[in-house]
Amino acid sequence: MRILLAEDDRNLNASLKDQLEQKGYDVDACFDGEDTLYYARQPIYDLILLDRMLPSIDGTAILKKLRKEHNSVPIIFITALGELTDRVRGLDLGADDYLVKPFAFEELLARIRCVSRRPGRLEQNQKLSFGDLVWDMGENRLHGPAGQCSLSKKEGTLLEIFLRNPGQILSRPILLSRVWGMEFEVEEGNLDNYIHFLRRRLKAVGSHASIMTARGVGYRLTESEQ
Repeated sequence: MRILLAEDDRNLNASLKDQLEQKGYDVDACFDGEDTLYYARQPIYDLILLDRMLPSIDGTAILKKLRKEHNSVPIIFITALGELTDRVRGLDLGADDYLVKPFAFEELLARIRCVSRRPGRLEQNQKLSFGDLVWDMGENRLHGPAGQCSLSKKEGTLLEIFLRNPGQILSRPILLSRVWGMEFEVEEGNLDNYIHFLRRRLKAVGSHASIMTARGVGYRLTESEQ
């Protein structure tokens, strides 16, 4: 699961990011509203932890914009505004949960698990499919007409975003940030290498799914005619 963490308190941000990553989550961190809104609009996150009081654009405005755009990514407000009217307004605007600071990290984990279990939410052990292709994330197995194989972590992460957005052209920056994270400087050739690896995996399991190149833009997952 990839989480976007929006918190302007750098110490709290760093602490939460470290603890979440120790629990196996992939976490990208933002410290102001403009960056948060930009990254939240990318189709790469399973959950957003959103501080209500962010610089440049506050969390409430971000939530309203995302829901108006029909962005349904789960959002948990993390905020010091704990009055009943604050909680009710946040939930009414479309937040999936509301956690008041200070909070225990164990409670945050419980809230994340709860939101992930709700109908329509993707869970880590779910199977994703496209055409004749099935990716079992829990078992780390890729299934196709000619057999099955396992994938490396980065291969699996890259395939997952394609399976969640079939037919859509995914830009190189989106794929790079999804697989390697926003904070890492990665040579773009690495993405091309992993696209090559995935294409070989698809061929190995006999799938008619293919990853097509959109020149100068990125890649998209399609299904070739049988």
